[in-house]
Amino acid sequence: MARADLLLKLVKSGASGDKQLFRKAVHSVIAEERLKQHHVLAQQLEEELNKIPLNPGLATMNGFNQLNGLKDQTIGNLLDERHPIRGLSDLYLDNEVKEQINEFCQEQFRADVLRSYNLEPRNRILLTGEPGNGKTSLAEAVATTLMIPFIVVRYDGIIGSYLGETASRLRKLFDYVSNRACVVFFDEFDALGKERGDVQETGEIKRVVSSLLVQIDQLPSHVIAIAATNHPELLDRAVWRRFQLQLNLERPNSAMIEAYLAQHLQEFKTGALVKNNQLSGKLAGASFSALEAFVLDLRRKYVLALPDPDVKKIIQQSIKQLNVKK
Repeated sequence: MARADLLLKLVKSGASGDKQLFRKAVHSVIAEERLKQHHVLAQQLEEELNKIPLNPGLATMNGFNQLNGLKDQTIGNLLDERHPIRGLSDLYLDNEVKEQINEFCQEQFRADVLRSYNLEPRNRILLTGEPGNGKTSLAEAVATTLMIPFIVVRYDGIIGSYLGETASRLRKLFDYVSNRACVVFFDEFDALGKERGDVQETGEIKRVVSSLLVQIDQLPSHVIAIAATNHPELLDRAVWRRFQLQLNLERPNSAMIEAYLAQHLQEFKTGALVKNNQLSGKLAGASFSALEAFVLDLRRKYVLALPDPDVKKIIQQSIKQLNVKK
């Protein structure tokens, strides 16, 4: 049985003719039925909902059918659905970031408690920071923690060359993810959420951004939208307030580097080097992706040098080859 608040929304939307509220409520019912393993009912509801036109008044613009190009467009062209593996315990996060992410996940776990007080859990996160510091890994870890699918948006399938095509594909993507509990991840979000005040951008891009913001606003709270960007200065100002949680992921500090090396270099008997900061000092300024590359390079050299590897020499070689941006 659907929640009382969803039944109320269905009745209200039917009485008022509010199709957006109706679709949102039905999406939430479908997601709940999937969580309860009622897959047949969820599929039937989804099929019936898909029979309703998104916008019956949408016809043509300048002789071009805006939904043209979607006829043969499968949802697989718009996204990659991945099985999340990394968890929060696999990441090395600043204490403040860790605390805020844990609070966010707890809101999702205890969504029923919040809803009993007419509140919804937060479901939108914006991640900023330099490349290689864990934005994608954190998005995946949220999906792992919440035990829901991890969906990565494919811009090569979303962005079209015809008028209205990109906005139409975005709508199809959002309609798909709205039917289930999932994490939908927008990497390099500045590719879509560009500043509309930029005089160099076309009117089409501005329409896409406007459509994107509206659809993000309408996402039901069981869908977690996580956007990441290396260039926050390029984002439209209205993008920021769409995301209830905004986190900046910085390069690892010395304590994080030491913890990372202590865990990943155990088999090389380098505990003394890690403990007295010799290694972490030489790796200061490295991103997490650079640290991962360092450890993998060290392991390869170690294996190829068996049965009598010189660990200190191998470490020196790996550090020398590592390009660390100070």
